[in-house]
Amino acid sequence: MKRTLITGCTILTMCEGDAPFVGDLLIEGERIAAIGPELKLEQPADEVIAGKDLVAMPGLINAHNHASMSLLRAFSDDLKLMDWLDKKMLPAEARMTPEDVYWGTMLGTAEMIASGTTSFADMYVHMDQVAQAVVDSGMRASLTRGVVFLQDDGGKRMTEALHLIDTWTGAGEGRITTMLGPHAPYTCPPQPLSEIIQIARSRQIPLHIHLAETREEVVKIRERYNQTPTEYLHELGMFEDNHVLLAHAVHLDAADVRLLSGMRGGVAHNPVSNLKLGCGIAPVKEMLEQNITVGLGTDGAGSATTLDMFAEIKAATWLQKLQHGDPTLLPAWQVLRMATIESAKLLQIEDEVGTLEPGKKADLILLNLNKPHLQPVHDLSALIAYSATGADVDTTIVNGQVLMRGRQFTRFSWEELRREAAERAARLVEGL
Repeated sequence: MKRTLITGCTILTMCEGDAPFVGDLLIEGERIAAIGPELKLEQPADEVIAGKDLVAMPGLINAHNHASMSLLRAFSDDLKLMDWLDKKMLPAEARMTPEDVYWGTMLGTAEMIASGTTSFADMYVHMDQVAQAVVDSGMRASLTRGVVFLQDDGGKRMTEALHLIDTWTGAGEGRITTMLGPHAPYTCPPQPLSEIIQIARSRQIPLHIHLAETREEVVKIRERYNQTPTEYLHELGMFEDNHVLLAHAVHLDAADVRLLSGMRGGVAHNPVSNLKLGCGIAPVKEMLEQNITVGLGTDGAGSATTLDMFAEIKAATWLQKLQHGDPTLLPAWQVLRMATIESAKLLQIEDEVGTLEPGKKADLILLNLNKPHLQPVHDLSALIAYSATGADVDTTIVNGQVLMRGRQFTRFSWEELRREAAERAARLVEGL
């Protein structure tokens, strides 16, 4: 069992009540073995990482993503939502082969590793290839085959969704977990959605669904069912004994928020994507007041352009401060918790990751503070939340394995990945 010792770093555990301190962190195998001001080891470690000027903190957890859309980054920006979707995204996605999805996911994992994300929740198609990319990259992920019921496909999508769960749950040394993914209220009529909810309940499988991302969705559901999207899901029993990850939840009224109070799971807030597409500002303050768990996600790079969770951290707190005219809302510590342990709760992995504690999986990042924009250090949480970017991540470790060291990937060739991504992306968008 390999033993890695990180010495003399500033440790930010993200545990409630813990202040940052300078100390050592010992990794044995895939878990954190010890954390302390100055660890005394009976036997020398196999690898020692000098932690001077570095901050060790939990890896960031991206609670909603479509990683393979990295191939469509900056291809269709500054368009209205329906033009973006109908004229650009859907035609390009229709050209994607399973191999494209693999390489697009690999590009997404590379960006996440390089910017400090160690776990992510993903919903897409060709999920065998997404899962293989997770295995190959070394990341941790919760995977979902998005299921749409607007056209009869003979149950093919549901078969693929259950295949993903039965085949890949626990793969990659336990790094892969799975969910069932009805795409959204407006793409899932009552009967098939009720069936998915029942399967999830009987098999104790979490659900991952988009909710109320746009005003158009709210209008559609009101016209069809005389309900809000949240009321529609509630009436079908989605929140009864199911763990549910709700992506976006932008257009919720006060009654909707009350309906979600007490739910198992919570909301993945995607502020950068919502801002870029002009969707609106999610009622995060109101959700937190109802004790709803709120984590952070990026959405796909096709909309957000970036998978840098540090951008989401800034956008999340700034939006709530601006929306309510209150600079005390979502302080630095709280928004960092949203990007770590609160997102872990949405993926149901909070017992294993999200904080730095002995016994938990060694999913952590080392930030380099030896930079002008990260000096001086008065309040470390504020410095990280408001000044740090993904480019400040020096080292990324998942399951005890170093995936990036000194900003160099350790498990794959960046040049090969860059070449494959460029060639495939050019074909996907040609003529669109």
